[in-house]
Amino acid sequence: MSDYYQTLGVDRDASFDDIKKVYRKLAREFHPDINPDPQASEKFKEITTAYEILSDPDKRQRYDLGGDPFSQFGGGANFGFGDIMDAFFGGGGSNRGPRPRMRAGQDALIRVELTLAEACFGCDRELSVETAVVCNKCTGSGSQGGGKPKVCEICKGRGEVQQVTRSIIGQVMTSRPCNNCQGYGSVISDPCVECAGDGRVRSRKTIPVKIPAGVETGNRIQMSGAGEVGPGGGSAGDLYVEIIETPHEFLIRDGNDLHISIAIPMTAAALGTKVKIETLDGPQEVVIKPGLASGQSVVLKELGVTKLRGHGRGDLIVHVEVSTPSKLNKEQEELLKALAKARGESGEQVVIHKRDGAHQGGLFGRVRDAFGR
Repeated sequence: MSDYYQTLGVDRDASFDDIKKVYRKLAREFHPDINPDPQASEKFKEITTAYEILSDPDKRQRYDLGGDPFSQFGGGANFGFGDIMDAFFGGGGSNRGPRPRMRAGQDALIRVELTLAEACFGCDRELSVETAVVCNKCTGSGSQGGGKPKVCEICKGRGEVQQVTRSIIGQVMTSRPCNNCQGYGSVISDPCVECAGDGRVRSRKTIPVKIPAGVETGNRIQMSGAGEVGPGGGSAGDLYVEIIETPHEFLIRDGNDLHISIAIPMTAAALGTKVKIETLDGPQEVVIKPGLASGQSVVLKELGVTKLRGHGRGDLIVHVEVSTPSKLNKEQEELLKALAKARGESGEQVVIHKRDGAHQGGLFGRVRDAFGR
């Protein structure tokens, strides 16, 4: 028998919330709609089976005691704490009752890739997803022709049967889910040929999604009732759309602000100039004031990303690098020497900066490094 605790990667004393949290994480990683790897589909089945057993107290107890978690009776002394209490205090039965055929459906997750512009300004998408929908042939009843399930003749609609066994403490009366009706208390005598009595079928459908402006990687959009329909035509779960923002060619996002790195000649930095750059809003003019040093920046207000919560937009920070010429012809060299002489500058003059962090790189260094990858 498989080690279902190892399959999910949880301890044997893990709580239901811990098991549920781990399962959701693994399901998002290996769901066939998200992970195209053929092995992912098998892994998804394994973790789903493990979750089905470990999240059900009765099945988990049977499994922990070495029995078959899917067995209706389990055999031997495989009975729960509630059964022992009934034996000692004369309960003689169970208050669990039949389980409903109609149950709520599971939530679903799908990831959507967006460009920086789509994330900034928002967009409309149509997602094609394969999910469980209500069976059109039986409209969710699970019966051929829309007939109603009949009361189980074995358990008389209780969904469970009682069994008396002998043990070291004497006779013990235990209750187990009815094997004939699987605990439902009723039997579908003529199951729907389309859904085999489940009340739902797998189908691919298109769902329109409105992406709000300002989203970023990791954000999720909850679409109530757009997930899987539950067994027996039960209410649908929710669909979560997770955003993945693809890197831009030359813009780097930092929250609501955008950063761009440009290089200008040292003469333009000394004299000042105007340059045009491409932004999410089209071409924009950047004014370079005379004497701008390499590593300084120019801020263009309200040209960043739209704020998801709040009003307005972030800024676009233009990081300027001054390019020093590496090759000079004779005439250019003489001109620079003349300029240096006129300014009283020489190569022997050195200015040592104090360790105040002002010349230790900072954000511009990170932006430059990012473009240099």
